[in-house]
Amino acid sequence: MYDLIEKLVNAYGPTGRETLVADTIEEMVKPYVDTIRRDAMGNLICEKTGEEGGQRIMLSAHMDHIGFIVVAVEKEGFLRVMPVGGISMNASLTRHVSFGNGVQGIICREPVRDGETPAMKHMFIDIGAENEAEALSMINLGDMAVYSNDCFRLGQHKVAAPAMDDRIACALLVAVLKELPQKTRNTIVAVFSTQEEVGCRGAKTAAYGVEPDIGIALDVTGNGDTPETKLPAVKLGAGAAIKVMDRGSISNPELFSDLLAAGKAAGVPTQREVLPYGGTDASTIQLTRGGVKVCTVSIPCRYVHSACEVIDLRDVDAAKKLLVEYLK
Repeated sequence: MYDLIEKLVNAYGPTGRETLVADTIEEMVKPYVDTIRRDAMGNLICEKTGEEGGQRIMLSAHMDHIGFIVVAVEKEGFLRVMPVGGISMNASLTRHVSFGNGVQGIICREPVRDGETPAMKHMFIDIGAENEAEALSMINLGDMAVYSNDCFRLGQHKVAAPAMDDRIACALLVAVLKELPQKTRNTIVAVFSTQEEVGCRGAKTAAYGVEPDIGIALDVTGNGDTPETKLPAVKLGAGAAIKVMDRGSISNPELFSDLLAAGKAAGVPTQREVLPYGGTDASTIQLTRGGVKVCTVSIPCRYVHSACEVIDLRDVDAAKKLLVEYLK
């Protein structure tokens, strides 16, 4: 699982630029599904056909990663940027960032005058250019940078990396497809979605085309196990988290209970998740056409939307076994 995670978090794929991630995943899942296609939004839709009369179960893990888009270049060669997705300025200061063409940079903030509140307008990226002309020979307006690759182990069970949100769920979904039996009663549609970080846009269009009976989002969630952090009441290493609700969706009670039961049947620990903020692909899947029963299976994650998002491999394994049990 660590090797799979490392390969996926290292793929360049900011929001709206997920093609390389989709290419990587497509090669991984080809032997385990019957059809693969991409839609106009760039969603990678992988279908494993079930028996006639079975249900259509859509699982969605988003491929995109928060980042910075270049909006202007200073005459001295520094790049002015805006966020793509939920960027924390404090977590970004002097972080190493990378562009899709291989250009490297450092995200910094100019001195803020007395009485001013630090804002994204004060942020810039230093790519080592001497002037505007040199900078524009290296990048273009509209290019996107992401926190640079840095996947490493923390202790025996934990792993840190940028883009763990939500490549860890992409890795989970790939692992689930590999574990499923060759024939399943229900049709399983694995969607690796785009543009989740700016409003769950990919999952919305994918669900409209897939027409699922059931939708399960796979994502990370916050933690309550670090100093002075108590909510959500979720801990790393205590098992997969089954979502009751967040600001984007309220889970279907029957589906929530079925997923808890699947975890029990699989012999893995689970946690009940009530998230006081945020949302997942479930928020748009449930509003598709006449409505869809949805729930989210979450991987607890520390320091979400930072360059060092931390997960526990035991939670990933629990989520995998739970989902395979449910889908069987």
